[in-house]
Amino acid sequence: MTALDLLSGDARLFVEKIWASRTHLHRADTGALVDLLSLDDADALLTSSAIRTPAIRVARDGAVLGQASYTRQATIAGQQLTGLVDPAKALELFRGGATIVFQGLHRYHPPLADLIAELELELGHPCQANAYLTPPGSQGFAVHSDTHDVFVFQTAGSKDWEVHTDDGVEAITMVPGLCLYLPTGTPHAARARETVSLHVTIGINQLTWRGLLRRAVEQVLPPEDHLPAGYLDDPAALRAGLAERLATLAERVGAVDPAQTAAEEVRRFLTGRSPRLRGGLRDALVEVGDDTPLRRRPGRPCVLVPAGEDRIEVLLGDRAVAMPARLRPAMEAIRARTTFRPADLPLGEQARRVLCRRLVREGLLEVVDDVIDTEDTEDTEESR
Repeated sequence: MTALDLLSGDARLFVEKIWASRTHLHRADTGALVDLLSLDDADALLTSSAIRTPAIRVARDGAVLGQASYTRQATIAGQQLTGLVDPAKALELFRGGATIVFQGLHRYHPPLADLIAELELELGHPCQANAYLTPPGSQGFAVHSDTHDVFVFQTAGSKDWEVHTDDGVEAITMVPGLCLYLPTGTPHAARARETVSLHVTIGINQLTWRGLLRRAVEQVLPPEDHLPAGYLDDPAALRAGLAERLATLAERVGAVDPAQTAAEEVRRFLTGRSPRLRGGLRDALVEVGDDTPLRRRPGRPCVLVPAGEDRIEVLLGDRAVAMPARLRPAMEAIRARTTFRPADLPLGEQARRVLCRRLVREGLLEVVDDVIDTEDTEDTEESR
């Protein structure tokens, strides 16, 4: 099951019929959602992780509270540490009705980091994860709308939501296992019921046609030059110059290659994601041999693009790695398999070991300890 299947129930249906158009409520695998961020996880992050702002914020009655009300200072190795969340202060505010917001969980909580990495590749849009810990009967924020699409799922307790759509106000009680999708701009508010509530919000920071068109046009804009002096008294000079430049721009825009621009957009996305190197320290201690079990890291793309007559680039999410084109068959073999051993690759022994060691360092591959099945597992999606 993919990340989008988990959150929507049917990835293909979501992409074709629901995306950016209407709300959608889905009952998912309760255990799978709770495992992404349980109440115990939230407790550990708040009380035992030395978490700092802005990874935490606190809100009550629709207002965000000042950091001084729940943070403290400390000293590490003689250096001042500010913005450190004081668990006692934060819990006291929580008991008084405040909601604790965990921000940017995709950067520091591994289960959600993995989910976000996979979801970004399925959607082709940047994503983020926040969570809201709300005391019984409390409401963190009044009715509001977000500037991005969201998936919302409950992992502890329950919360009454009001969702404003074109058909009116819909009342939804969110409980663990339910996942709700809200397109950009959907007004909503939520209030915890009689128990502590914890829910996760996945924000989809959607890329737009407007943005892509702007990037395409910027490629052919003329260099900066001055407007004519005195144009306030002679608007005709401004009109003539503008007309000439608009005509030139239209001609240049007409010559833009859509295929090349689209390829550049794909490359931009697949080299701008967050690094994914968890387990890299362990992998660094392993000497990769011909029989070392390896697998592609979940959420890591592996897209091959030509880079000249005898070179290719491998887009890895956070970077592009250049290599000789003769390695393409081996890279295609890696793309086609979830797990394998260097000995499975169509290269000489020394070359395949060097390649695999490099790809482990680059974070595309990780070493696995369990016995693996080296039968091909086809992966035909170019975006992966």
